[in-house]
Amino acid sequence: MTFKLGLTGSIGMGKSTTAAMFVEEGCALWDADAAVHRLYDVGGAAVAPMQAQFPDAVADGAVSRERLRVIIADDPTALKAIESIVHPLVVTDRQNFLAGVDADIVVFDIPLLFETGGDKAMDAVAVVHVDAATQRARVLARGSMTDAQFDAILTKQMPSAEKCERADYVIETDTVEHARAQVHSVVRQIRGSVAHA
Repeated sequence: MTFKLGLTGSIGMGKSTTAAMFVEEGCALWDADAAVHRLYDVGGAAVAPMQAQFPDAVADGAVSRERLRVIIADDPTALKAIESIVHPLVVTDRQNFLAGVDADIVVFDIPLLFETGGDKAMDAVAVVHVDAATQRARVLARGSMTDAQFDAILTKQMPSAEKCERADYVIETDTVEHARAQVHSVVRQIRGSVAHA
């Protein structure tokens, strides 16, 4: 039996780093953002349906995220149409991945896991968390967004406190060592529970 662990957390919480720690523990990893990149890339399953609905979104045979941002900014209803194309394709990608993997634990790295109801398909959910000041400092240190852009993203995400309340496991990412110890503990607990199931 494969145990499905959803991994989520708001921007800047250290989710990607934590996901890599699960891989170090022998877990398989499916990354929602990487799946979308595959779907948008040349030959990806999202290119043709996206081009049919939003011809301007495709450049050089691939879906352009920059162009999508412009389309969404110009037409607030476009986001729903884009999601209706992409979400089913992402689900199929996830199912195909699960069917082809033989790891005892598969970690599904999904930023909007709770927001999209994806937690219902998981056996358990782990949320990465750090205090708000550290989160903001991490995101702004990347140099790729402004305070205002960061605040706009936060308004679209479920508050971290609520995610933590709904999670089966909360992984504090204040230091790499602390996060790694917690990941090890989570994996050990899951393997122990699966062995006794």
